[in-house]
Amino acid sequence: MYCGNCFRDNALVTQLRRMGHHALMVPLYLPLTLDEADQSEGTPLFFSGLNVYFAQKFDCFNKVPNWLRRLFTSGWLLNRLGNFAGKTRGAQVGDLTLSMMRGETGHQARELEQLIAWLKEHEQPDLVCLSNALIAGLAKRLRAELNVPVVCLLEGEDTFLDSLPEPQREDSWAELRKRVADIDLFIAPTRYYAGVMARRAAIPAAKLEHIHNGINLDGFEPSALPDDPPVLGYFARMCPEKGLDSLVDAFIRLRQTGSVPGLKLAVGGGCQPFDNAFVAEQKMKLRNAGLLGDATFSPNLDRDAKLAFYRGLTLLSVPATYGEAFGLYVVEAMASGVPVVAPDDASFPELIEQTEAGVICQKGSAAALAEAIGSLLLDRERLANCADAGRQAAVQTYNIERMAESFVARLAKLR
Repeated sequence: MYCGNCFRDNALVTQLRRMGHHALMVPLYLPLTLDEADQSEGTPLFFSGLNVYFAQKFDCFNKVPNWLRRLFTSGWLLNRLGNFAGKTRGAQVGDLTLSMMRGETGHQARELEQLIAWLKEHEQPDLVCLSNALIAGLAKRLRAELNVPVVCLLEGEDTFLDSLPEPQREDSWAELRKRVADIDLFIAPTRYYAGVMARRAAIPAAKLEHIHNGINLDGFEPSALPDDPPVLGYFARMCPEKGLDSLVDAFIRLRQTGSVPGLKLAVGGGCQPFDNAFVAEQKMKLRNAGLLGDATFSPNLDRDAKLAFYRGLTLLSVPATYGEAFGLYVVEAMASGVPVVAPDDASFPELIEQTEAGVICQKGSAAALAEAIGSLLLDRERLANCADAGRQAAVQTYNIERMAESFVARLAKLR
């Protein structure tokens, strides 16, 4: 749970099926947690998180009978354990990440062979698409055994790999550079991230394509941009990497200086057990400032509640502290006619400058963030213009129909 790729993949498979294609979504590691109908329903889960972990820790695990391995793939067991877990931290899984990157020579090779055997028996695909480059180690065997092209979507791998301890960090990057030869095409969601991965993973230009991510626009309606009081929103994982603490600091600053009288704060998004202590710290800051009553926290919303959440916002800001490859929450805000304030980092300048859906501010400064938010909230004409521009960009460019059409057209060239 670090990138949100499952939301993108699920929407893409849904649209491919609507277009009449036979598209299969195969879950890895854990059952998917989504806010739309699960397109992997009925498909076995492979690389069960438990089997992957035990294979990494105990050499003898590769000799255990299949009935026991199937038990460790049970959705009820993985979901139950998942309730006590949180976001995977790179510092904790360096050896495991490297092993997965090594594919057929890694500790999880038996899992790979089981996936291949199932695909041969049940599907015989024309093409395989990997959700991200952290599983690039699967490509060599998939390509050889199925005799089909292998495509890999890119999003957020650099941040995760850079969080690994040494020597696994550099070893994993080196392994990824080696595995590039096994993949026919890489697809990045922004030009920014295409450039990052071309440089870091040594992906040749001929193998690298840029296709915008898209979302399912069903149910998204323009916000009325409430002004009495205005509502500052955040919708992403409630964690330090997404900058929730910076936004809370900026909100407190705006209220204490009286820049935007009556301003409210609405926080939504994923919150797992691992995040609870961090969220509690943010609530304590608000309580100490006498502002907890002016803030709401709405974790783990379903789709209808998420859509309603966006409709209640005047402005959205997720001041991520790392190199965000895309940020689906930016497009969700656009689809809701909600302007965005984002840091001058990574993919944000590209997205905001292309769409005119908001403003960019200095990264890492709560004062600069507060200034940008306050200036936009107080300029109702500019706020409305940003809202209209963002909505238009979502409808014309950042929708799942456009993404799927571009995806299919590019893949057809590989056949």
